[in-house]
Amino acid sequence: MQHIRSQNTNIEVILRKALWDKGFRYRKNYKKLPGKPDIALTKYKIAIFCDGEFFHGKDWEVLRPRLEKSNNSEFWINKISKNRERDDEINKQLLFLGWTVIRFWGADITKHTDECVTVIEETIFDITMQQDDTLD
Repeated sequence: MQHIRSQNTNIEVILRKALWDKGFRYRKNYKKLPGKPDIALTKYKIAIFCDGEFFHGKDWEVLRPRLEKSNNSEFWINKISKNRERDDEINKQLLFLGWTVIRFWGADITKHTDECVTVIEETIFDITMQQDDTLD
């Protein structure tokens, strides 16, 4: 567990490089926000999290029964359940503060980086359109 990094993971670096190449500027692990988003586009109030499949419980309905059969199952089920609950709570806090939250799974970032960037670009487009509508 001590070798598992919380910052500058491979998936974060891949997504950050892709965003930088597109001309987006961001904050890394932005401490001023709940949950310290991996990437924060402060100009658009977008918080981006790059979640690992195991620790954040992707396909939890499938993973949980598998963990129940494994060693130290109580620890892992408890840990991942708390991570999922914390993720939900952080999402709610950020939404309350007026931020848009985007969460990507690690495999999606590594295999479909362009699609992830497209999701971010579409979100930015939607936000700017909403801002334009409120100015009218």
